Amino acid sequence: MKNILNIKRILIAIALMVGGNLANAQQYEANWESLDKRPVADWFENAKFGIFIHWGPYSVPAWSPKGTYSEWYQYWMQSKALFGNGDFKGDEVYQFHKKTYGDHFDYYEFADKFTADLYNPEEWAQLFEESGAKYVVLTSKHHDGFTLWPNEQANDRGFAWNSMETGAQRDLAGELSNAVKKTSVKMGFYYSLYEWYHPWWQNDKERFVKEHFHPQFKDLVEKYQPDLLWGDGEWDMEYEKWKTPELMAWLFNESSVKDKVVINDRWGKGIRQKHGGYYTTEYEAGKTFDKPWEECRGMGFSFGYNQNEDASDYNSTRTLLLMLIDIVSNGGNLLLDIGPDGRGSIPPIMQQRLLEMGAWLKVNGEAIYGTRKWKNPIQWSAGDRKLDKNTHYLGGDYILKQTVDPQPGKAVKEIFFTSKGKNLYAITPKFPTNQLVIKGVKPSNKTQIELLGHEGQLFYEYKDGNIVVQVPNLTYDELPCQHAWSFKISEVK
Repeated sequence: MKNILNIKRILIAIALMVGGNLANAQQYEANWESLDKRPVADWFENAKFGIFIHWGPYSVPAWSPKGTYSEWYQYWMQSKALFGNGDFKGDEVYQFHKKTYGDHFDYYEFADKFTADLYNPEEWAQLFEESGAKYVVLTSKHHDGFTLWPNEQANDRGFAWNSMETGAQRDLAGELSNAVKKTSVKMGFYYSLYEWYHPWWQNDKERFVKEHFHPQFKDLVEKYQPDLLWGDGEWDMEYEKWKTPELMAWLFNESSVKDKVVINDRWGKGIRQKHGGYYTTEYEAGKTFDKPWEECRGMGFSFGYNQNEDASDYNSTRTLLLMLIDIVSNGGNLLLDIGPDGRGSIPPIMQQRLLEMGAWLKVNGEAIYGTRKWKNPIQWSAGDRKLDKNTHYLGGDYILKQTVDPQPGKAVKEIFFTSKGKNLYAITPKFPTNQLVIKGVKPSNKTQIELLGHEGQLFYEYKDGNIVVQVPNLTYDELPCQHAWSFKISEVK
């Protein structure tokens, strides 16, 4: 009798487990109302910092006028048009190409020059981990249609147009995926829906979607099982024609990554910040949303490597960190782009920025990773908070003007706040002299305050609705880090 009871208990437990799994295995329908109900995996909202990588045949000429995207080289050259920050005649890239490579050198010939002979994915992965980034997004295919992995659909324009059958003769995407997956960093892929000059895209979009886009996308997913998929190039056609809801239903219901993959919001004309997974912004500031989101931008201006950019065109480590902190305080992630050259080398200035950001995050990561937006994300000084913008794409100096290099009459962001449980983090862009006044925060009788990276508790008192912290007088060498400083306030009310 006792054995029968035990068997019944086991059967009931199994039934409950199966029932629980069935309840969790939700099937999503091919419409945004259903797809939007799928939650974004917690790891993404906890990550805060990711690395974008634009790399392809455009990395060989690696040139466009300052203020434009060099990865658009083929389009700029063939259309004799330019768009970005600055005044352009339009034919600058065409003239550069003609002068450098000659009249008869076709863009597709860059595939053979895209050798990646210095590419070491293990070293890349180590650099990314040391940078403090928690995820990587590689351009598996940009708008030129060239794939960084061996793919049948890449060649359906009539010739080999992938990294395995041309110059590099390597599975560049697969090698990086394998290397990154050996680390603590998540692996993601950027994928462009459209291709500027694919004959089907130009003449038979329905065929392009059915015979090129969908099978190619599925091949990428099943070969490499990424943690994240970053759609782009969606803006020329409505999602109904892209049939992306059908593709996302496959991704969430049937694919090998159905239970883990994270997607962004670029899956059809006009649906950014409306449908999909997390929301995206690009060269913007001041945005915040009620769901996970991400700002992407380059270290310089271009996403692809642009040899035309000088050191002065690159944002400083201080600027990049203040941008990261600003974005995180508003609940977002920063996806910071690097552009390797055509041989697979990451420019030293980019490596330096990443390593210096990693050094800061080793000290202050507690105030960044896994945090959430505080009810008052910023402590402002008096003045005008409006962000002046006179270019299409917002340069990185906006954050310096809002913090350490203010303009006359403009308000300053004195403190950025992030929260985690009952702990609040007050991050200052300037190291306080003697005292730090934190407004609008009420301590409990258990509250303690410390400076991350510095031993010991700091003395504080609560008066007139403010927390006044006595800050130690530290020399330059005694400071726990550079660029910004994090004060942990525990057990706040």
